[in-house]
Amino acid sequence: MKLLFRLFLLVAVLVAGGAAAFIWYLRHAHAGVSARAQPTTVEASLATAMRSAATPAAVRNRTNPVPATAAALHEGMEHYADHCAVCHGNNGSGQTLLGAGMYPRPPDMRLPATQRKSDGELFGYIENGIRLSGMPAFGGAAGSTEDESWKLVVFLRHLPQLSAEEEQAMERLNPRSPMEMDEEKKEADFLKGSGTP
Repeated sequence: MKLLFRLFLLVAVLVAGGAAAFIWYLRHAHAGVSARAQPTTVEASLATAMRSAATPAAVRNRTNPVPATAAALHEGMEHYADHCAVCHGNNGSGQTLLGAGMYPRPPDMRLPATQRKSDGELFGYIENGIRLSGMPAFGGAAGSTEDESWKLVVFLRHLPQLSAEEEQAMERLNPRSPMEMDEEKKEADFLKGSGTP
């Protein structure tokens, strides 16, 4: 009997979801599939539910084995500035050129919606990514270790208290294009008196 009830419940959820998706399509078909629009409430709810469902309990319930020391925080900050800030911003706001063009947008990781997540959930997002979003999976990448991901979790917990000095230090760690590096070199040479304006 329980199996029959579960099957009925699954079919009802699928039919309701299909009907909601069809109604949404009829109301928004004229907008196309542009990433400029904000996700609807239904899309945001479904994405949140899918993200939560995709994080296995064994991962979700893990606690950070890396102590929140100054060294771990600094290493997490350096890694974040080099790998994450391009989409999430040095301050975790998600207000970047790439972040603004993504659908869904990167969350403001300083806010309670992210800070309430368990250490294991944050670790899982870093290691496994989030399908159908711009969040890549960093676990298993060449040279990547779980320890680095846990240090990122230490840093993510620090984002709401990030100081202006820390944010400025991170700017020096952000990746730069060859053109930006050439510009910086020319500027430094000019300031030393050996370059042309």
